[in-house]
Amino acid sequence: MLVRDVVAAVDPRRCRLLGFAGSVAIAAGGMSVGALPVRDAAGPDDGWLGLVASYFGLVLLVAAWWRLGRAVRGPQPPEPRFLLVTLGVWAAPLVLGPPLFSRDVYSYLVQGTMAGAHMDVYAYGADRLGGRLAAEVPQVWQHTPTPYGPVFLAVARAAAPLGVTGMRLVALAGVGLMIAILPALARRGGTDLPTALWLGALNPLLLLHLVAGAHNDAVMLGLLGAGLAAAAAGWPLGAAALVTLAALVKVPAALGLLAVASIWSYRLRGRARLVRAGLATLAVAAVTTVAATAAAGTGYGWISALGTPVSAHNWALTSVLGRLTGDGPAWHLLGAAATAVIVLLVWRRRHRLGPVYALGLSLAAVALLGPAIRPWYALWALFPLAVAAPNGRTRRWAAVGSCVLALAVLPDGFEPDARQLTLAVCGGGLAALALLAWRTASRLRARTTEALP
Repeated sequence: MLVRDVVAAVDPRRCRLLGFAGSVAIAAGGMSVGALPVRDAAGPDDGWLGLVASYFGLVLLVAAWWRLGRAVRGPQPPEPRFLLVTLGVWAAPLVLGPPLFSRDVYSYLVQGTMAGAHMDVYAYGADRLGGRLAAEVPQVWQHTPTPYGPVFLAVARAAAPLGVTGMRLVALAGVGLMIAILPALARRGGTDLPTALWLGALNPLLLLHLVAGAHNDAVMLGLLGAGLAAAAAGWPLGAAALVTLAALVKVPAALGLLAVASIWSYRLRGRARLVRAGLATLAVAAVTTVAATAAAGTGYGWISALGTPVSAHNWALTSVLGRLTGDGPAWHLLGAAATAVIVLLVWRRRHRLGPVYALGLSLAAVALLGPAIRPWYALWALFPLAVAAPNGRTRRWAAVGSCVLALAVLPDGFEPDARQLTLAVCGGGLAALALLAWRTASRLRARTTEALP
């Protein structure tokens, strides 16, 4: 065997080990620079080693995932069982570590506590609760109501007594549902399971932001995936209800109703079958919304709370252009119009694309052109794209974007300063050197093996 063939071959077991080392470094670094309680957070002159370690681990994890993707696309891809075990190995250190890359988990706890105390979270922010828990919420969100729906508030209310552990268990349940549903969706989408698992489950964004960050997007995506699977299995009423519950966690999931109506229409006969399926889907969604809101007891204030302002320094495309031109509302309106046009064009081609692929492209437009963007928003699109997008440009862009966004946020979730950026670059640079040394050692071993008689 030639040296280049030995080097080109990717050992999935070494990828698993490399990713585990990355996760351990991220979790260890997060013990001093993660989204820690205010009383435990490192001071401005502390935590430099933790930041270096975190970015060292980030680069290792991303590199391991990328190399594992080469194995998945190779002639002998690893079995799904191997990939699922790898996911567990990579996730374990992050589950045991502190919250990372965002302080949203504290906002969830405040909202759940307020809902449990019958305080209107759609009218008041964390400052209304006060106390040590509210102090964990960043100042920018102290006075803003929550835009989350009644389903999530009911879940947060139940989990709040367990603190961060409770919210992480909720997120892990959402991730578990996503992974359980993924094989069925991949089968329906004609995507081989290892490829779907690599992009949709082992993705660094899922590990960093749904597992380590405990974001409620995990619950939204789990319910959305369950709804899509129910629709594909011929249960349209349950599908519409599940997707509506997902939207009552976070509103973007409501686009999934388009997929449900489209799949439902394929099973009908006669004229205007899409209209009939659409009206029936909307009727189920309305009944589910009324029932879920009544059960949660939160009222409909979440509708007006959807206008909660975004952070002034958000780096969404429309927000950046708004700051450059001094006319943010106009750019946000233009972004909404562009999103509507893209969604319309995508769904006009739904017969060729397929409903789940069309949904993924639509959610990508919502995330990219909305007034606010966070790395975990990309998962809205990545999950359906992982199971339905054909091999080619869309998957390549999704993979490259995942790598870039994985490095976009500091472990504490705050905006970086020059010193922190320097430390992060140093950590990533050290990881790059380690990877280069590893590759060089592999080449030397390959040459030695080839030279032996």
